[in-house]
Amino acid sequence: MKSISLAIVLSLCFSTMLFAQNPYTIKGIAADTASNAKLQNATISILNAKDSTLYKFTRAKADGTFAISPMRKGNFILLLTYPEYADYVSPFALDSVNRSFDFKQINMKSKAKLLNEVIIKGQGAAIKIKGDTTEFNAASYTIQPNDKVEDLLKKLPGIQVDKDGKITAQGKTVPKVLVDGEEFFGDDPTLVTKNIRADMVDKVQLFEKASDQAAFTGVDDGQKTQTINIKLKEDAKNGYFGKVDLGGGTDDFYTAQLLFNKFKGKEKFSFYGTASNNGKTGLSWQDSDKYGSSGGGDVQFIDGGMMITGGGRDELDSWGGTYRDEGIPVARNGGAHYETKWNKDKESINTNYKVGSLKVNIIKNTLSQQNIPDNFVNRNNDQTTENYIFRQKLDATYQIKLDTTSNLKVTASGTLKNNETESIFNTTGRREDNSLLNTEIRSNNSEGNDKIFNLSALYTKKLKKLGRNYSLNLSAARTETDTEGFLYSENVAYNLDKSIKESIVTDQLKDNNIETGLYSANFTFSEPINKKLSLVFNYGLSLNSGKADRKSFNQSIPGRYDVLDLQFSNNFTTDQLSNQGGATFSYKNKKTVLSGGLKVNNINFDQLDVYNDVRYQRNFFNWMPQARYQYKFSQYKSLSLGYNGRTSQPSVSQLQPVKVNDDLLNIPIGNPNLKPSYNNNFSIDYNSYKVISDQYMYGYASLSFVNNQIVNNTTFDSTTGKSSYQFINLNGKTPYNFYGYLEFSRKIKKLGFSGNFGLNLDGSTSYSYVNNTLNKTKSNSYGFTIGVNKYAEKKFSFNLRFSPSYETQESSLNENVNSNGLATSGYGSFTVYLPGKVQISSDANYKYNAATASFDQSFEQMIINSTISKTFLKTDNLKLSISGNDILNQNRGFNRYASANTITQTKFNNIKRYFMCSVIWDFNKMGVKK
Repeated sequence: MKSISLAIVLSLCFSTMLFAQNPYTIKGIAADTASNAKLQNATISILNAKDSTLYKFTRAKADGTFAISPMRKGNFILLLTYPEYADYVSPFALDSVNRSFDFKQINMKSKAKLLNEVIIKGQGAAIKIKGDTTEFNAASYTIQPNDKVEDLLKKLPGIQVDKDGKITAQGKTVPKVLVDGEEFFGDDPTLVTKNIRADMVDKVQLFEKASDQAAFTGVDDGQKTQTINIKLKEDAKNGYFGKVDLGGGTDDFYTAQLLFNKFKGKEKFSFYGTASNNGKTGLSWQDSDKYGSSGGGDVQFIDGGMMITGGGRDELDSWGGTYRDEGIPVARNGGAHYETKWNKDKESINTNYKVGSLKVNIIKNTLSQQNIPDNFVNRNNDQTTENYIFRQKLDATYQIKLDTTSNLKVTASGTLKNNETESIFNTTGRREDNSLLNTEIRSNNSEGNDKIFNLSALYTKKLKKLGRNYSLNLSAARTETDTEGFLYSENVAYNLDKSIKESIVTDQLKDNNIETGLYSANFTFSEPINKKLSLVFNYGLSLNSGKADRKSFNQSIPGRYDVLDLQFSNNFTTDQLSNQGGATFSYKNKKTVLSGGLKVNNINFDQLDVYNDVRYQRNFFNWMPQARYQYKFSQYKSLSLGYNGRTSQPSVSQLQPVKVNDDLLNIPIGNPNLKPSYNNNFSIDYNSYKVISDQYMYGYASLSFVNNQIVNNTTFDSTTGKSSYQFINLNGKTPYNFYGYLEFSRKIKKLGFSGNFGLNLDGSTSYSYVNNTLNKTKSNSYGFTIGVNKYAEKKFSFNLRFSPSYETQESSLNENVNSNGLATSGYGSFTVYLPGKVQISSDANYKYNAATASFDQSFEQMIINSTISKTFLKTDNLKLSISGNDILNQNRGFNRYASANTITQTKFNNIKRYFMCSVIWDFNKMGVKK
């Protein structure tokens, strides 16, 4: 027994001495910092570096730590593995000097994330693809002095910018451009792309931005916006920059612009001012939707909500500050922007103020063919209009992170608008045999004031279970419109022998007051069933109230309008209580996204005719199913299918119209027996993009049809030329419209240019009744587009595009008298860089419409604009340019379209040829210390 105990003691002593002589050890931590997780049971293998044979292994503990001891000295390889993570391999050595090795925390990457992070380098450019985001390194692209973001975007693969600043990326329009993830001057992309300097940019990120609701719940609702985010260099976030642009031209054309931007850390301050009469309004293409429309009064139910529309749109809208509508504009505009963050970025504010005026003079001629059974009437209308709008808008968005799980976002905006309109119409109607049917002389003038206020608050909360969350959205909106003006008209109808059959003179004062208020609350709850399946429940309550008080006054004595005309006066109050509930689901795996659901809306509608003390009440349901399927073949190749359906209720004017005498040639009649229609829409979307070869293919197609559609039933009086119309439900026929577009683009390296080819078709079939005869109107367009472009650094660039099409516009009432014909458009531009800092650029737009059976004259025009410029000073920030607009003097407005039983052609005045000399000074001082 003593000998055994002695042996054990001697063995322990020997082992202790041996360990003391060989204290080699390793240790570390296995973790995934992206998900803040420790990788328990990760396998740690130690291989002999000489032959990669296994020497020792262990597993990580619950906290991710691991240690192996004892180790011997030598050269080894550590291999760390974990399911669904990329292997981690690291060589190391142990010797008498380095007896231990601490790997510290090893940050493992999931295989999915590793595959999504690809660095592509080629042709001097660097592109990083990370998940759904493509990131371009701005430093890898050569830019000219004083280039703007727009110039940089034109050089990035897969991105195109047209002459008006409209951006297309990978086949999709980009309506949103952010600066460091924040909106700049609200949501105006061109104020970023046309004014921020390209040398301030660090990265350009391209991605599809999910809706606020989808971003919060994590459930894909299919609503995504192609978005570009401009990340500025750190030194560009402190300092200022700006631009002064002054130009004067022939025929008294002029333009002036001042822009100033100051950045100081997280603070941004900017302001701008413009004045011009050459078509540059300085406003965004989306401004009309933001500032609201004037006139108001009609109510229509869409997707369970009530939309109030009315007497005209805000004509300050444009794309990229270029006025493209009818007439000659004179614009004055300005704005200021401020944003900042504080309290460790927990709180932020983004605010904008815009003020602007626009005066437009329009001279327009309209030719129309009104089809009636076995006959038609031709009308020739000359119109002169002068519109003036003055508008101010202030908006602010405040956000606060209340804690790590909840956020509050409050948005407020207010708009004040004054408008003045004066129009004169002179119309002549002729029968098929060209005999005189009727004439109308009409003048309208009015002054109006609009007040628009909006307030909303969105509270979001994430609960303990991952993916479980809820949100509450409260909103209030109020609009007040007051207009006053005069209507004068002389309507004369003629017999076949040219004698007068009827003559009516109208001379009235019109006083309109319209008020609307919408108050709503919406609650959303998201519940994850498992990692792949989620449900979103929604309930909304809204109250929509409105008042439309329209008065018409006749004269008691000349010049005194104080006799109320009850026949053409009305006063309606409207209240609508809406309850909406529904549920949608979303299923996701690596390549598939499937979502769908149903929303049901119950509306109680109550309308009171104050003058006649008559109440109209309705109670109805709206059904809104939706479904969407997306399959991702790869990161940049996907196919999507979608469907949505909705009930559309008839508008108030269709149900219970008021009598109006604004246009005695077209008189409405109400139909209180109208039933809702149901709209169905199917769509398919395909997108494929290859970054390295700069190749993309984009296709989109949609088909919509309507059951029980609300259509126009017109009764035409062939003796006076007057039409009275009433809306009825269509039975036995299904109106539809379709649209298809397919584009392929690729860079051809051998030839050094990019080419693209596209096919497009769209069409519609609609129905109406004329004198109780069913009329079928078909409007279709079939065409293709082919284009090439090339850019040679500091040498030249060019872009060519050709788009022929064949268009049909015909009515079944008179199939032989249609507007079928060829239509062609084309565009070309080039820029040449010459010695001495001289640059020559030009662009041309071509349009052609062939003569048709309805219109015996063809339309053709070529608009050519050219500029020669030279830069001065060491930094080239001073530029002198001479430009010519519409050098061939061919610019004139033109349009053809078919609607119901009428085919129409319009021509209108536009900005024509002028020459202008401009001086542009870009200034900046960036990198200023805080």
